[in-house]
Amino acid sequence: MAADVHEGFGLALVSVWVDLVVWTDGRWFRWRSGRTSTSGRPVYAFAPASDVVTAARRVAHRYGQLRQQYPPPPWLAGGSS
Repeated sequence: MAADVHEGFGLALVSVWVDLVVWTDGRWFRWRSGRTSTSGRPVYAFAPASDVVTAARRVAHRYGQLRQQYPPPPWLAGGSS
């Protein structure tokens, strides 16, 4: 999957898709889970940076959910929707 990567202030951020930015401080990966707390705030998912395989699997799952919710535009999808 294509992504934009940014870093600074001790954090690295990867913009993966609409509503999916994963960031790390070198110890944890964090991203919005798609759920909202009872107070209306976003709930974040976490995975230790030492377990990249699990983090990647969970981010890929969230990416799949968001791709269904926000399909790619035709120009990005190579002309197909």
